[in-house]
Amino acid sequence: MKPISGKKLAKLLEKRGWRLARTNGSHHTYKNPNVREMVTISIHGNKPIKLGILKQIMKIAELSESDISEY
Repeated sequence: MKPISGKKLAKLLEKRGWRLARTNGSHHTYKNPNVREMVTISIHGNKPIKLGILKQIMKIAELSESDISEY
């Protein structure tokens, strides 16, 4: 799987209808009216998100590997 930074993932989620709910330091929490769970992304510049966290966010946001690789 291609690594992706927190900034890029946040932009991808916003394109998919997710909206920024709150920010606490470097942690940005997004929510979508069609999804019950919220997603929290740790944004540290262009540092890539760890694989386990990325997979969990992808599952909640219903993203596929092709969505990530396109971005």
